Amino acid sequence: MKYLSFLIAVTLLCPFILIHNVQAKEGREFDTQSMSKATWQDEATRRLKGVYDRGDFRAAEFQSTWLRDSSAYTMRENDPQTGKPVRWRYDVLSGQRSKAEAAKDHSKRRSPNGKLQLESREGSLFVRNVQSDEQTPLLKAADGRDIVYRDLCWSPNGEFVSFVEIDRTDVAQRSVLVPKDPSYPGVAKHRFARVGGKIESLRVGIIDVQNQTNRWLSLDTPDEGFYLGQVDWVPKSNELLVETFSRFRDKREFLIAKPDGELTRIFREVNEAWAVGSHQINSGATWIRDGEAFILISEKDGWRHAWLCSRDGKQETLLTSGEFDIIDRAAVDENGGWYYFYASPENGTQKYLHRVPLDGSGTLERISPADQPGTHSYDFSPDTKWAIHTYSTLNIPPIVDLIELPEHKTIRVLNDHRELHARAKQTIKNPTEFVQIDIGDGVVMDASITKPSDFDEAKKYPLFVYVYGEPYLQTVLDRWGAAQIDFHRVVADMGYVVVSIDNRGTACPKGAAWRRSIFGSLGPLSTQEQAAAIEKLASMRPYVDLSRVGIWGWSGGGSNTLNAMFRKPDLYHVGIAVVPKPQPHLYNAWFQEIYMRTPEVNADGYQRSAPIHFAEGLKGKLLIVTGSGETNTHIQIIEGLVDRLIELGKPFDYMVYPNRDHGLREGPGSLVHVRMLILRHLIENLPRGPR
Repeated sequence: MKYLSFLIAVTLLCPFILIHNVQAKEGREFDTQSMSKATWQDEATRRLKGVYDRGDFRAAEFQSTWLRDSSAYTMRENDPQTGKPVRWRYDVLSGQRSKAEAAKDHSKRRSPNGKLQLESREGSLFVRNVQSDEQTPLLKAADGRDIVYRDLCWSPNGEFVSFVEIDRTDVAQRSVLVPKDPSYPGVAKHRFARVGGKIESLRVGIIDVQNQTNRWLSLDTPDEGFYLGQVDWVPKSNELLVETFSRFRDKREFLIAKPDGELTRIFREVNEAWAVGSHQINSGATWIRDGEAFILISEKDGWRHAWLCSRDGKQETLLTSGEFDIIDRAAVDENGGWYYFYASPENGTQKYLHRVPLDGSGTLERISPADQPGTHSYDFSPDTKWAIHTYSTLNIPPIVDLIELPEHKTIRVLNDHRELHARAKQTIKNPTEFVQIDIGDGVVMDASITKPSDFDEAKKYPLFVYVYGEPYLQTVLDRWGAAQIDFHRVVADMGYVVVSIDNRGTACPKGAAWRRSIFGSLGPLSTQEQAAAIEKLASMRPYVDLSRVGIWGWSGGGSNTLNAMFRKPDLYHVGIAVVPKPQPHLYNAWFQEIYMRTPEVNADGYQRSAPIHFAEGLKGKLLIVTGSGETNTHIQIIEGLVDRLIELGKPFDYMVYPNRDHGLREGPGSLVHVRMLILRHLIENLPRGPR
């Protein structure tokens, strides 16, 4: 019966979309009141095809590689005569373009003398002579084991090779149908380490290349397993840095290993919540002074800061003091004595380049221009005197230029994305607005508001909330293309005010306490704060109609959509949960255990977190969307909720995309079809337009 219900639901849900050749310009005025069903479907389809099929609003990434002497950068472009891809060299000072010589391989897999290449294949590790192509075996995995090798790396003198062995043999496998013959589908098996289950086994080895002998490091290997971060050689030495994490990521260590196997711990960090989150910004170390010191990032003082440590770890100096977070690393200028990084102390939605002295003696200095509020990124030359700089906002497409540091002097514009700017100017009649919502008790959340092109301040509009709400992401970002904004502009022009809010627990640069507030149970806090923020927003913006509120989200946002519909049924009237995880105890161990441990040690947290336990609260119109080929929030996590809603007699809609994975993008037309499904469910169940 379960599968019969599924087939009926899929048949009823497949949207019949009329696609016409509409000759219309982007940015025309929209009359949401008079749009018929066929008209809005035509208009939405046309625009979404532009977004997802043609990439009308996608900014091409500026892909370049700096030469090691910082005199120029290279790019792969088509030769105008032959049409074949050629690497071109661009001189920094003159901008002169010339064909570049074949790039040398400076990867860690190429030996320091350039003669040997490290390779791994089918459980074997070997070196290949670049000129003769002769292969010399170094290591072979035991028969019958599911083993791969990663982090292959030569020591600076070329005598040793380090590597990580990943043994997945004991990780349980999930079966997924593969649509070969429709009547007799095949079965593919995927390793899936579930919460509380067996995870991959890891070992670090050091091979003496000349003698072809391997030594396994005697790392602490608890029964529950552990994870590895950075594994790399210390500059100008035969010592290996190994970063380890406990299974719950509440402990992190840096160890120094010698080829003879001797291990020395140089850093240890413990946090009752987590030391390194799922985004892994804190992971790793940056060596300076020829390996005599290193820089690490830690939140041990309550903020994500950079620390300068001596090689033995006995001396630590705080480089980035102050109540702000590092958003990410940028570069180290040893000759000038500067540490560059990204931060935005005054606005968690933006990102700017800053620097501090490497000796810890100075104060924060912002490098990004004060007259360019938004998001900045930099690709530094090796000597940190130059950078390829990209600047954008949520409403302004990127501009890429070559700059000189530290003055931030523009040498030349490399890509002004002129056509994209013109298209954006035509399309974005009402730029997305950023606001802060104070819900009391010191909690102030960032929010974005996207309005229809024909917005009338004097009327009331239905609210459509885009939620994520978990520790991996922010949705409120002042950056071109962020957080489904191209889709949301289409939704807004159908007659909705689209809002997104970052509650506590999201990955905002607002301090460790903000991010760790959700530790133990993902769901309850985000649901409470999202609801409080929506009600406060309605008092701040009279055009918000609380009698018409919808919500949607993807992955963790799908889970928060379910929690909103189940726990706050009088506030939310329509919900679309895309690939959610209503049973978090069935989710993957790598992510979920960081924030909630396991049910064995945190049964109450899992009980309070799981949307399935609150399904009886559903009153509104719910659509659940997933793919049968999911390898992340796999379909069985969702089917338990489907069965529960059926048992409760709750009406809902359910769409399964055949053989699609977490992004629901496989197959022609999928990206547009998913968005049209979301939009159709919204429009048919939440009256649109002003009142």
